[in-house]
Amino acid sequence: MFNLGASAQKENAAYKYHIRRTNSAITVDGLMNEQAWLQTDSANNFHMVLPMDTSLAKVRTTVRMTYDDNNFYILAICYTTVPGPYMVESLKRDFNFGKNDNFIFFIDPFDARTDGFTFGSNAAGAQWDGSMYEGAKVDLNWDNKWESSVKNYPDKWVFEAAIPFKSIRYKKGIKEWGINFSRNDLKAREKSSWAPVPRQFPTASLAYTGTMIWEEEPPASTSNISVIPYLLTGISKDYQNKKPTAYHHAIGGDVKVSLTPSINLDVTVNPDFSQVEVDQQVINLNRYELFFPEKRQFFLENGDIFSNFGYAEIRPFFSRRIGLNQPINFGARLTGKLNKDWRIGIMDVQTGDSDENDIAAGNYGMLTLQRRLLGRSNIGFLFVNKQVTGAVSTAAGKAESYNRNVGMEFNLASSSNAWTGKLLGLKSFTPGLTGRDFVLASHLQYVSKSFTLYLQEEYVGKNYHAAAGYLPRAGHIKISPKLLYTFFPKKGVLLSKGIQFTSNYYLNESFNRTDNESVLSYSMTFRNQSTIIISGINEDVKLLLPFDPTNSGKESLAIGSRHRYNTLNLQIVSKQQNLFTYLLEGTYGGYYDKGKRISLSGQIGYRFQPYVNIAINGSYQDLRLPAPYGNTRFTLFGPKMDVTLSNKLYFTGYMQYNEQLKNRNIYTRFQWRYKPASDFFIVYGDNSQPSPYTVKNRQLTIKWTYWWNI
Repeated sequence: MFNLGASAQKENAAYKYHIRRTNSAITVDGLMNEQAWLQTDSANNFHMVLPMDTSLAKVRTTVRMTYDDNNFYILAICYTTVPGPYMVESLKRDFNFGKNDNFIFFIDPFDARTDGFTFGSNAAGAQWDGSMYEGAKVDLNWDNKWESSVKNYPDKWVFEAAIPFKSIRYKKGIKEWGINFSRNDLKAREKSSWAPVPRQFPTASLAYTGTMIWEEEPPASTSNISVIPYLLTGISKDYQNKKPTAYHHAIGGDVKVSLTPSINLDVTVNPDFSQVEVDQQVINLNRYELFFPEKRQFFLENGDIFSNFGYAEIRPFFSRRIGLNQPINFGARLTGKLNKDWRIGIMDVQTGDSDENDIAAGNYGMLTLQRRLLGRSNIGFLFVNKQVTGAVSTAAGKAESYNRNVGMEFNLASSSNAWTGKLLGLKSFTPGLTGRDFVLASHLQYVSKSFTLYLQEEYVGKNYHAAAGYLPRAGHIKISPKLLYTFFPKKGVLLSKGIQFTSNYYLNESFNRTDNESVLSYSMTFRNQSTIIISGINEDVKLLLPFDPTNSGKESLAIGSRHRYNTLNLQIVSKQQNLFTYLLEGTYGGYYDKGKRISLSGQIGYRFQPYVNIAINGSYQDLRLPAPYGNTRFTLFGPKMDVTLSNKLYFTGYMQYNEQLKNRNIYTRFQWRYKPASDFFIVYGDNSQPSPYTVKNRQLTIKWTYWWNI
């Protein structure tokens, strides 16, 4: 039903949990031996979500909750039906949901069914926490202080946790919160939830939460100020440019201030991101800029209100434009909810000059407002300003003095989440660029158990520019339809099978076709959760810019040349219950300039649960082209090992060999979480040329952080 009204009935309004205060102490140890637990209500009779959503869960789960002046407490008893060890990847926090036996819950303090928080654990005790946005998405980079414990028994495992009221954002006086509980049992091949969720949606879908009713108003959060200083020392050497050994010492940190229980101010001074993992390398055969995700903590926490404005390839703000090749002096960010309907985000970051990279200092400012409408939909406003504040000596470093973007978008979400969509408008202001400097885009999607229908349209003017954003191409019109139909056999080894058609159809601003990619796929999901996908791909490309089809510095194909070819793709994903897992993908077919391309890639993994997880990524590209290119072959190889001695002691190490870049990268990180949200790191990095073997650079960093609540 296409119901958008603000008064629309909540889908699972009948599912209610009454949470009552306790006056006795609770010890978080995974044991239900306190009197307080016996006086609570229980949530049980979970509903199956996968493999089918038409019955109660076969695996039993019982949840109890209570609270006092400082925390709310949750205890989940997760019974098992299949003997044997639990299935978990490791003890590392923020695990992969689909590869672990786990219990997770989702809370929506405003019961707005758009954003909230999630907490949980896998069966070995590894924690999961994140902030939620856009109704069902989870940002696992959100990190806060809370406590949990897991106890294992032959027929069940028990999760117990205490969540401080200081660690979440909520509004005083609201006594009804949205809530749902989710259970994933790999051995039983079953995913379930307390309030029922249709199988086509994740159990994180806030549209399907039940209601948690507080016995009295949740306690008002007291003064909440957190100071998170860091100390750093390190050593590095640039062999490639023959520079002397450099010694590094730094001090800085963050301050988090809760201005109200639902609005937070974050300030960072001289931030350091040396503990952040390096990007996973790829063999790049693309004509346009690749997208690599943000991994720096300051930009990730509550970052959805800034970074998700627009579309994946039309982002007026992309935080990786800030400070990757220049220092960040300081930054401030204010985010939160003014009330149930209004959400706000303000951010300002000042960078310094980088003479080495010839980048001028700059100031990046952003303001965004979001107003909830029609139940779960919203309208948003955005303003982004990049202002050059410094100067560099060379002509190459003279960047535009400023770039500004303003925009509005309407995000549609029906009460059942069956209908979603967007209407977007953006305009940029750049010195010397006028006319055709705006974006108009929209999409509409309908999802049911069997059908997915999607249509996106966009216009990006040739002079539209987002200096602080991500925009791989401009000056085009794009039409992108998608049609998916899924069958559910009642018998046999297949759980579902589906056929899907997608297309990306590009025209220039004169409405002349430039390129098109169409994909027809057939997918099979087996009852053991393994999958096979077969795809046929048709490419028709007119080059708008010179392009080397090997991306290795060879001669470029001519502007205006047209290239048509077909390829066949096969992808196989193993079931996740096994200790040994794999993802294999192969592509065979045509390529640019009437050439041929053979591609093999994949990942194999093995876990010695819960302590060691080994994964090997690989890719092989064989390009067979006429002169002057000839035959070109690239190999990428990347073994990685995660060792988790406990849920507080982690070691990560991996090597990446990229033949296309002629680079071998080694990265290792030791992390000791000696207190909640407080860490000690030792990080080593090494880049070298494989043949002949030549070291490019090396660095060793030791870093200490501490989370101090005032």
